[in-house]
Amino acid sequence: MVTRFFKPAVLACLSVLAMSVSAVVQAETTVADPSTLTIIGYHEITDKKDALIPQYAITPQQFQQQILWLKKNGYNFVSVDQLIKAHSGTYKLPSKPVMITVDDGYQSFYKSAYPIVKANKVPVVLAVVGKWLEPKENQKVQFGDEVIKRSEILSWSEIKEMQDSGFVEIGSHSYDLHHGVVGNPQGNSEPAATTRIYDKKTKTYESDKAYAARIYNDLKKNNDAMKAHGIRSPRVMVWPYGRYNMQTVDIAKKLGMPITITLDDGANNVKQSLGHLNRILIENSTSPSDIGDDIRTRSMGLTDNNRPQKIMHVDIDYIYDKDPVQQEKNLGLLLDRIIAMKVNTVYLQAFSDPDADGSADMVYFPNRYIPMRADLFNRVAWQIQSRTQVTRLYAWMPLMAWDLPKSNPASKHVVVTQQAKNTDHLNMGYKRLSPYSPEARNVIKGIYQDLGKSSTFNGILFHDDTTLSDYEDASPDALAAYKKAGLSTNLEAVRKDDKALSKWTAFKTKTIDDLAMQMAGELRLYQPYLVTARNMYAQVALNPYSENWYSQSLEQSLKRYDFTAIMAMPYMEQAPDKDKFYSDIVNRVKKYPQGIKKTVFELQALNWRTNQPVPSEEMADTIKSLYKQGAMHVAYYPDDPFKNHPDPKVMRQVFDLQPNRLIP
Repeated sequence: MVTRFFKPAVLACLSVLAMSVSAVVQAETTVADPSTLTIIGYHEITDKKDALIPQYAITPQQFQQQILWLKKNGYNFVSVDQLIKAHSGTYKLPSKPVMITVDDGYQSFYKSAYPIVKANKVPVVLAVVGKWLEPKENQKVQFGDEVIKRSEILSWSEIKEMQDSGFVEIGSHSYDLHHGVVGNPQGNSEPAATTRIYDKKTKTYESDKAYAARIYNDLKKNNDAMKAHGIRSPRVMVWPYGRYNMQTVDIAKKLGMPITITLDDGANNVKQSLGHLNRILIENSTSPSDIGDDIRTRSMGLTDNNRPQKIMHVDIDYIYDKDPVQQEKNLGLLLDRIIAMKVNTVYLQAFSDPDADGSADMVYFPNRYIPMRADLFNRVAWQIQSRTQVTRLYAWMPLMAWDLPKSNPASKHVVVTQQAKNTDHLNMGYKRLSPYSPEARNVIKGIYQDLGKSSTFNGILFHDDTTLSDYEDASPDALAAYKKAGLSTNLEAVRKDDKALSKWTAFKTKTIDDLAMQMAGELRLYQPYLVTARNMYAQVALNPYSENWYSQSLEQSLKRYDFTAIMAMPYMEQAPDKDKFYSDIVNRVKKYPQGIKKTVFELQALNWRTNQPVPSEEMADTIKSLYKQGAMHVAYYPDDPFKNHPDPKVMRQVFDLQPNRLIP
């Protein structure tokens, strides 16, 4: 069987999720956009019982039924020419436009689907893999992990005949990227198009230059192979397994393929971009009504962000062990807990703080600036995404709290805290790089770039270090920035003037959020559909004035981040009334548009003041209460796999109270 790199039932790694009918029915206030382009992706269309990929094989009868259903319901099939003209503004797509794509180039397409395409005059993009076409008629084809007969794949003459008909546009599915490559020291096989190859002999990763050259040469080789057989050089690139990044998109564009197609979730705005168009993937059980439901939810702008998140916040520190055998056992234990807990989202630690001073001394991925404790993040992230039901994995990272080696000049560019006369005043308590230092920002940028290229993940969770107190930052770079912005540099005087303090706080808050958005932008070069989340202190939600103490704004956070994870931890905050503590946060969040849908209520599983676990039953009761009050997303931290805390049975029961369907 060909390696597909996504789980059969839920397609979790690709976030290609079946949209429920109930979600569509509930979307009474959301209107579908009839101009939204829908792309529908097929694989094998055959009557054969022994299909090469059974889950994605449909019969010719199913294919015909789906085509006729689309026609009957007012959908209009569009071609590549029309798509390119629509993007340039010289053509207006018809209402309810649909593009059909077929991947891999199976011979059964010519026999079973091509007659239906011609009879119904449906334009189709057929994406072929060059290496599978090169063997002679009596030779074999290396098809993923298996070897198949050459006759299972289209011949060059059949491809040319279909192209010349005018109904079939031949696209590229790469020359030889439709397989896995070694992506880490542990030997995970990961998609060739987006993975830096790990060389076990040299214990090194493929360089940026070598990676770019490999992708360029592969796509060019496929184009050249087509032209050599009388096929038009492709204008469409369909990424194997849906995996791509902005570098691969740019390479495809340079090679004459302005359209690239993914398996991401969401609507397609043709006027904005053709560079990474989303697609619905057809399975053997997909019915016409399923397609209609999926099209409608996408055209209404519903994505996985509209699905309740049940979140386990995981420390890789629990998994790490100097003994690789024990480390793998620890990872297996974590995977078992994730499956048993039935969470659909994981916040996964990508850094380490061995000396427990609040700042990251090490990370779990290769990079240029800070020691690597172990090359482990990629391994754990990939195993979670490929072995469990989790549909979204966030990398949990500090933004400013980096304890760089002293040899790095940027290590001296730290946040300066003025001495507070009131010793009870808030003290953040850990070392951070100043967000106003160009040198520090450049290092942070490099760390995030290296994270992005080393692993596959869906989101970024910025740590609770995204903060500056009202006695910070008094570093030279910060003072220079205040002066340039027209703010006073007499910070003691500023703190005595509420109006000046408010302006100063707003400036610092924007500085932090701007830096976070910049780092998210760096990650999106490698993880294009990345979503953002940030930890926020509960006091910011409970007391608006406390924004001055933290340089965090609930209102601005809800506007700028996809999700705000409020640390709703009453034991940490020493709240006298836990129920009131939670309800006050919920009520504050509800005051903002989309507040509930963009807020994660993160609970504590450990009372750090007593070092005692919060009972699983108490956590479950809190989650039940939050759900009753309207909460949509709930997380907990930390998860302790060795003490089996919290209890997966208890947590699964309460998480099951919240449905997994999309909520408009």
